[in-house]
Amino acid sequence: MSSRSKMTPLELRGSIGLSGIFGLRLLGMFVILPVFAIYAERLPGGTDLTLVGIAIGAYGLTQAMLQIPFGWWSDRFGRKPVVYVGLVIFAIGSFVAALAPDIYFVILGRILQGAGAISAAVIAMTADLTREEQRAKAMAMIGSTIGASFALSLVAAPWLDRMIGVPGIFALTGVLALVAIVVMWRYIPDAPAKPPAPGRALKDFWQVLMDPQLARLNWGIFALHAVLMAMFIVVPFSLRDAGLAVGEHWKVYLPVILGSFVLMLPPVMQAGNPVLLRRWFVAAVMLLLAGHVALPWLSGNLWLVALFLLLFFVPFNVLEAMLPTLTTRLAPAHAKGTALGLYSSIQFFGTFFGAAAGGIIYKHWGAAGVSALDTVLLVIWLILAFGMRVPPSAVRT
Repeated sequence: MSSRSKMTPLELRGSIGLSGIFGLRLLGMFVILPVFAIYAERLPGGTDLTLVGIAIGAYGLTQAMLQIPFGWWSDRFGRKPVVYVGLVIFAIGSFVAALAPDIYFVILGRILQGAGAISAAVIAMTADLTREEQRAKAMAMIGSTIGASFALSLVAAPWLDRMIGVPGIFALTGVLALVAIVVMWRYIPDAPAKPPAPGRALKDFWQVLMDPQLARLNWGIFALHAVLMAMFIVVPFSLRDAGLAVGEHWKVYLPVILGSFVLMLPPVMQAGNPVLLRRWFVAAVMLLLAGHVALPWLSGNLWLVALFLLLFFVPFNVLEAMLPTLTTRLAPAHAKGTALGLYSSIQFFGTFFGAAAGGIIYKHWGAAGVSALDTVLLVIWLILAFGMRVPPSAVRT
């Protein structure tokens, strides 16, 4: 096997470390979801479900608003300083939420957690530390953290709630953020990006915003995360209707997530070849679309719902790995952080849109309505994907 087909120790160390930091951010968003609404009932103001929803969604909203500025700053001042600042803000927000006397201070804590918007800087730093032919593997590690964080949240949150309570969970995420700063300092190698010339911020933003190929990828990450959040409005009810108690849902989610990680490996391992990458990419979008067309007819059968989840998370993990890989390849070298800031902002807006729209549509039109929403988003994406260009530099040498 050619040495170029394997990660160097430096690439592997950086990819693993940055994946861990990225996963921590997602864990901070997901881990309270299974237990927060019940905990909030004991807080002043916590019986207002609108405020509970704001407390949960505020994280994603501030993430979306601040990814672009953090991306600019990472291009201008370097990746590591921006990540340090973001982790400190995240830790402060975690401790504010942990000590919150009412729902309003929890909202403030969640806003601060989201304000540490380091996703774009972490992805850009991963691109800085890896060669083109190894980048898909590094992004696969990061992409997999979404499913892993979600699965871990479903399994660990009830246990952590019993052991340390929701305030303890918030405090734990704050401590882990401080640990991540030490990991970044001692473990992640330096790979500073070339700073752009002064006054380029708006020009760089306009350049990446108007790029038609980057726009295809930005729509893709918006649709992917909107579909994810809308789907999880439907699936818990489908599992319950199939006879599985809410406390037992992790028994479906966990093996599905683990199985999807195994099945995603072949397409991700071939992503260095631009022809194969494009084929797998389009096939993954088509598989997502087919599954959502069938979703309304799967309720009531536990095995069919589990099969749908497997068929969802395999292409989801593949696309989660390929989308940032392609974004880093297509973005201008001097504006990777800006491009990834825009990409990450659109990703979190997709999360916010999918949850909000999915809840409203499910309330009025049920699973069929949510399936119709997801189908429209995925059909548009499939049309855009057929016009996708994979840069020649992606060819393995």
